[in-house]
Amino acid sequence: MIEGRPRSRRLPSLDLLRGLTVLGMIVVNATAGVAHRDGPVFPLLLHSEWAGFTIADAVFPAFIVMLGVSIAFSSQAREGPVGPILGRAARLILLGLLLSNIFWLYDMSEYQPRLPGVLQRIGIVYAATALVYRAAGWRARLIVAALLLLLYWPLCLLPSPDGLATDLRVPGHSIVSWCDRVVLGDLRFVKGPEGFDPEGVLGNLPALAEALIGTLAGDWLRRNRPPRDAARPMAMAALAMIGAGLAWGLVFPIVKALWTSSFVFLSAGVALLGLAGFHRLFDGRDGSGRRGGLLGSFGRNAIAAYTLHELMAFILTADAMQWPFRHLAPLTGTRVAALAPVLIFTALVWWPIAAMDRRGWYWTI
Repeated sequence: MIEGRPRSRRLPSLDLLRGLTVLGMIVVNATAGVAHRDGPVFPLLLHSEWAGFTIADAVFPAFIVMLGVSIAFSSQAREGPVGPILGRAARLILLGLLLSNIFWLYDMSEYQPRLPGVLQRIGIVYAATALVYRAAGWRARLIVAALLLLLYWPLCLLPSPDGLATDLRVPGHSIVSWCDRVVLGDLRFVKGPEGFDPEGVLGNLPALAEALIGTLAGDWLRRNRPPRDAARPMAMAALAMIGAGLAWGLVFPIVKALWTSSFVFLSAGVALLGLAGFHRLFDGRDGSGRRGGLLGSFGRNAIAAYTLHELMAFILTADAMQWPFRHLAPLTGTRVAALAPVLIFTALVWWPIAAMDRRGWYWTI
């Protein structure tokens, strides 16, 4: 649906953080495409191979946190019938299934289908979070989030029924990955006897906890405090979460593909620290909503930007996109040269999104 007004008008900082996250997503995914074809790139712009945390690993969980914040600001999610919530979740899942399998639909002989995905997880977590938000106050949601994260730890340590030794630092060696192999079969991202899916079945539980943390932050900001008063405690809480995530990671590894509880603490802290900064700088002021800007355009039209960047991914292999890389690589090395096609691709995605923003066109789902 195309509508004529931007979302999150009461909280410009949320649009700006969402825009920064969308920008990061496009850069990360484009960098991965370039790395697959042309060689070494900056490691921080790629996801961790398994355990660890990079800039790229902060992108997806930031969307989950912002989903929770948005629910706290959305009257539709907080009140009214349940049908629209389930309908929106279903549309997100269906769009995710389409985008996850677009190459398979194009050539079924070369590509394989996949059931989970980014939008699929967002749809599932959105529905669950909105329903919990309607039924529970902030204390109950805090308890639910804490229990999910605490109980997920021993769950991950249970022995895998297929006999693989449990080792959370080894891909596929956990009951979480075993569950993906059993439930998803060949419709998972990584095939084989040690296969798994980074957006797999059990990982939705800690992702729900992360969204509930976002609702708590949204409740805090919705109390109409001056930005200076609200941002400072949020930033301190975010820093505490980052520290707790790093400390917990010493015994419960930080693994995005498993969405471990330590990963939730660390990534949610990073997202909330960014939101606190944007809230302090931009909320309550005029001028942060200028249409056609980089972050604002991406943030107000995040679904359109996500869809467009997925549909345009094939152009990264075009000769015209590789021309600047080939000419820069001998002078700067592949890591710097790889930024050229990435930046060109980002600009090509941003241009129509900015045009939509200037015209007041926003795609909601």
